[in-house]
Amino acid sequence: MKKIQIITFILALLLPLGLLAQEKQNNFEIAKSIDIYNSLLRELNLNYVDEINPGELNETAIKAMLDELDPYTVFIPESDIENAKFMTTGEYGGIGALIQYDGELTRFSDPYEGWPAQKAGIIAGDAILEVNGVDCKKKNTQEVSNLLKGQPGTEVKLKIKRYGEDKPLEMTLKREKVKIDNIPYYKVFDNGVAYLALSGFTRDAGKEVKDKLLEMKKNHTLKGFVLDLRGNGGGLMNEAVDIVNLFIPKAKAVVSMKGKAANANSIHPTTNDPVDLEIPLAILVDGNSASASEIVAGAIQDYDRGVIIGQRTFGKGLVQNILPLSYNTQMKVTVAHYYIPSGRCIQEIDYSHKKDTTQTKNDTLGKPFKTLGGRTVYEGHGIMPDVKVKRDAYATVTAYLFAKNYIFDYANKFHHEHKSIAPAESFQIDEATYQDFMKFVKDKKFAYTTESEKAIEKLKKTAKEEGYLDKIKPQIELLEKNLAAEKENDLISNRKDIEELLRSEIVGRYYYQKGRIIASLNDDPDLKRAFEILLNTNGKDEYHSILSGK
Repeated sequence: MKKIQIITFILALLLPLGLLAQEKQNNFEIAKSIDIYNSLLRELNLNYVDEINPGELNETAIKAMLDELDPYTVFIPESDIENAKFMTTGEYGGIGALIQYDGELTRFSDPYEGWPAQKAGIIAGDAILEVNGVDCKKKNTQEVSNLLKGQPGTEVKLKIKRYGEDKPLEMTLKREKVKIDNIPYYKVFDNGVAYLALSGFTRDAGKEVKDKLLEMKKNHTLKGFVLDLRGNGGGLMNEAVDIVNLFIPKAKAVVSMKGKAANANSIHPTTNDPVDLEIPLAILVDGNSASASEIVAGAIQDYDRGVIIGQRTFGKGLVQNILPLSYNTQMKVTVAHYYIPSGRCIQEIDYSHKKDTTQTKNDTLGKPFKTLGGRTVYEGHGIMPDVKVKRDAYATVTAYLFAKNYIFDYANKFHHEHKSIAPAESFQIDEATYQDFMKFVKDKKFAYTTESEKAIEKLKKTAKEEGYLDKIKPQIELLEKNLAAEKENDLISNRKDIEELLRSEIVGRYYYQKGRIIASLNDDPDLKRAFEILLNTNGKDEYHSILSGK
């Protein structure tokens, strides 16, 4: 026993010495690497045959270095500081609009209601030709975005091309301090269930959710509450803790951080009295619910406080801090993993093995953990919903129509020809509109290649190489003929999905982001399932059965 104690004591003494030695070695390697880099850049500048841009080369070198780590550790040059600030505050100086690049021009895709772009009459589909006299053709979204942004109160001059207008339009807008809403939509349905869509976790998100929940409780007798986190990529961790605190008692751990630096290790509990411990609660999630969204969904699941409905979440269990660097630059660096109350980490991919190309997102079960009530949950694959709602992938034709902007462009045409439409909740794509859309697509000579066609071409190539092509050519030609006939019917057989995308895009032209959400809820399978569970419409107590693990 004494021998073991002596060995343990010696190891305890040697461990700090080992860490100091490692730190000393790392410091030497850093100094050595910086010296080599400086020498290389200096010699390039003196000897390279053409003139070099040291600043651009430096950013390229930094990016290549950080690419060896996880995708969330990034360098932030001075020109992108405002964008970094927007990620945490939801505020920026600009005109308030989303933009997208179509390969030639950058176009407005969604003006934010109530902000300068919308108030000036800019509509989705307007192509940006110039910003303050700068030609914007062939400029990508980031380049155009930088031109549009600026100090609140300053003016920006735009030249735009609008569908149906022969001459470009010119307008001058005054930039404002734009604040993007964390909550684009909330309401209490006629069945007594409250609904709130949360799009981000920027500053005050927790307070905003609390205020809206209290407002709905004051004005209605609520039978349930649905928090929609679908598409919410996360944000500030403390806001996630505050939202969990609305439904969980004070002094309960929500998330803990574990990292290398001492200040990266911490536990974050609820700090306030809850708003409601009893209301039946459903959280809607999907594959784009990440980070802070996963903290909220995971903590609610671990405490058996509500039912998680939808699809498996993204799986981002990494914590980033923004650190200041010299010359007004910054670095967003991953400093820790976070763990939710059951003790599990929801990080999907181990980026320390990122060169292992076999490592992909999958549905295999990780290490098991237990919720407060004893249900089994698993680590490492995001948050698996308690109730999975299957969402079929779009057919090839639908995906092409969306990706190639046919649906976007038709919405521009429709808006030009119709001054108004029915309210967002009741607007539908009628037969005349869909027939007009099909004619529009045909006139544009819409073409696409299906996976089946690719497979046939691969078969023909392989058959030719192996000498079978002449023998099976009649069968292949018959297959191609039958496939072509089926393909002709794609716009009809996939009408339901295409109409859904069309309805969203057209409604967005008249009622903006809020209208898109309202229109999408009409036939929402996740929300429908939430209603069934919260209201017990199936004749069985699914809600408590799920939470008890029965």
